[in-house]
Amino acid sequence: MSLLPWTLHGNGRTVEPGAIVRPEERLAWPLTIGIGAQHVVAMFGATFLVPLLTGFPPSTTLLFSGIGTMLFLLITRNRVPSYLGSSFAFIAPITAATAADSPQAALGGVLVIGVLMALLGLLVQAVGTRWIGLLMPPVVMGSIVALIGFNLAPTAYGNFQKSPVTAVVTLAAVVLCTALFKGILGRVSVLLGVVVGYVVAVARGEVDFTEFHHAPLFGLPEFTHPTFDLTLLPMFLPVIVVLLAENVGHVTSVGLMTGRNLDHMVGRTLFSDGLATSVSAIFGGSPTTTYGENIGVMSATRVYSTAAYWVAGIVAVLLSLSPKVGALINTIPPGVLGGVTFVLYGLIGIVGVRMWVDGRVDFSRPKNQITAGVALVVGIANVTWVFDGITLTGIALGTLAALAVYHVMAGLGRLTGTDEPQPAPEATAPRDGATARDGV
Repeated sequence: MSLLPWTLHGNGRTVEPGAIVRPEERLAWPLTIGIGAQHVVAMFGATFLVPLLTGFPPSTTLLFSGIGTMLFLLITRNRVPSYLGSSFAFIAPITAATAADSPQAALGGVLVIGVLMALLGLLVQAVGTRWIGLLMPPVVMGSIVALIGFNLAPTAYGNFQKSPVTAVVTLAAVVLCTALFKGILGRVSVLLGVVVGYVVAVARGEVDFTEFHHAPLFGLPEFTHPTFDLTLLPMFLPVIVVLLAENVGHVTSVGLMTGRNLDHMVGRTLFSDGLATSVSAIFGGSPTTTYGENIGVMSATRVYSTAAYWVAGIVAVLLSLSPKVGALINTIPPGVLGGVTFVLYGLIGIVGVRMWVDGRVDFSRPKNQITAGVALVVGIANVTWVFDGITLTGIALGTLAALAVYHVMAGLGRLTGTDEPQPAPEATAPRDGATARDGV
């Protein structure tokens, strides 16, 4: 498998108005390193929050985030610029699996999903993407993504209650930074909000630096390995829908911005994401996904060079080799997490709503109304069903409800002649790289 060489764009120092730096091009290395550093900053806030919220080691997550990014670039042959950061879609099933069994059992669920994602990538590479739109039209896909975010609301409120003052300050800081700042600062408003909340928490005596002081400056991350409990797997299966949407959306976005049709790369991106998630889970890191923040940085700089992503991946690996960095991240108190997750979990839900808008879902049609309504209520109420030792939570049941209600009503409509034709499958994929972290 050959890699595309990077050719120097122009003089390597400037990008002409209206021009872009394509994936196979690069600027001078000092500029490329600087742009790669921007990607690290953009992804850092969201990437380290996932291990904080799930209890996984932050340094391990950073290590395999960097390794996963480099695997992604290798497998996609440097044609699709992307950073693989921590996936928010896994937070709910990881939290539930950890509470029901152990973190190692949660890693087992993540590993299974990673393998399934890789196999799905191979399937898509062989048969194309049309079947995705037929199985999960926008109303179904949007409902599933939305209910995952809204299902997490009680978790956010639980942390919020532990220190309401710090949480309110953190939330306000994120909102104000998003509203006041543009460009790269606007894209890292979550990180800025965490910094502001953290300073307030330190002033209020809510931060314990004991572990940070004892952690060495250099050293390997903490490695753990998965165990398997198949009764927990139903909690994780709906996440595939979110990862599928994120990958399709990312490829579509990059294709639109670079003026290329990259649909043939979806199979490779899914396989890469699944492989990166599997490798991370084997050693105790968080699952991965493509990152919307990096779409924002690319859009702002008009630099789509994959060389910058190699820089970002290498920097993440280097950061992971300092236990002090991981220990410092672990000192972030619940109040700060409570404030920031009010934004992040809400954004996951709103991404689902955005899928409805992008897919032009007609909510005057009862089929769409009932599909979304039932799925959201099941997910938000966290309806739980236990049978034969298998636990189906609100996310799994909400996903099943969305698929079953839509296809049963559509099937009956076709039999009776009352169902209108659904939009073409091409219209069902997200038109941009919307993810749970977009806009922050």
